[in-house]
Amino acid sequence: MRRALHLAERGKGRVMPNPMVGAVIVHDGLIIGEGYHEQYGGPHAEVNAVNSVENKDLLKESTIYVTLEPCAHFGKTPPCAELIVKSQFKKVVVAQLDPHEKVAGKGMKLIEDAGIETEMGVLEKEARYLNRRFNCFHAEKRPYVILKWAETQDGVIGRAEQDKDKSTWMSSNTSKQLVHEMRAHEAAILIGKNTAIKDNPSLTVRLTKGDNPLRLVLDQKNELSDLLNVFNKEAETLRLVEGETIKEWKNLWEELFKLLFDKGIQSLIVEGGSKVLTDIIEKGMWDEAYKFIAPVKWEIGVYAPQGISNWELINDHLEGDHLYRAYKW
Repeated sequence: MRRALHLAERGKGRVMPNPMVGAVIVHDGLIIGEGYHEQYGGPHAEVNAVNSVENKDLLKESTIYVTLEPCAHFGKTPPCAELIVKSQFKKVVVAQLDPHEKVAGKGMKLIEDAGIETEMGVLEKEARYLNRRFNCFHAEKRPYVILKWAETQDGVIGRAEQDKDKSTWMSSNTSKQLVHEMRAHEAAILIGKNTAIKDNPSLTVRLTKGDNPLRLVLDQKNELSDLLNVFNKEAETLRLVEGETIKEWKNLWEELFKLLFDKGIQSLIVEGGSKVLTDIIEKGMWDEAYKFIAPVKWEIGVYAPQGISNWELINDHLEGDHLYRAYKW
């Protein structure tokens, strides 16, 4: 199953909104076939794995390991559960059930009803982590929410008013490159009005390969200038205005998450500012968080969000910066 998970990860960034899936076929202790979902709209992992086996007669005596429950419905491709039944596998081992309402146990039932031995939950934790965005979207009917910010060694996230003419950039070029890579893996990105004005970011992935995420800007009273970088033509932008895109601002996050769910947006990265990040943290409406700590001190300014305690250092090779990660779950 670890090999199947490794294969599944190769589809990262190319299969959304589908999940990353890997499959390995074993006969007499030896791998005779393997595959993964390579791109959206293309053959699923099970299909690629079966097609890679030279002697199809061996399938009847083989076990197939799949990181996600085989689908049981027609989409852009035929049901993988039916292929498994048709191939007459001896055993099917699955890491996790598919939370998608069109699957959700139906694939395993189809396989079990055919008399094929099954086993569930092998490396399930690892499989759920791999497809955490997909799982959250279908199980909780909302996007997976990621928080990201940079702060100084003394916990400052933004310049004080008296220092407004000084540079607001504190992180290294290596960290900046990594931030763009992070953006490329998410479907949408959000900032507040103050960040749009003070930092004037573009919120694109111009420093790496990948698609730009949908840009979201909190602009409750529709006051932001159309000349800001976030409204340029480099990527699509959705302005969140009370009475228009958001009916009632007091229900901002609930309405926004429903809006994104209806649009099929599986993940959202929030890049600030401090007020926006703090509000999400206090309401418990986040799943994962990242903070870059730069080797500088500003002494005064806007302080970084509080309320997250389970930070772990994951990267200290960023030209002096240190990157920490935390999970709510």
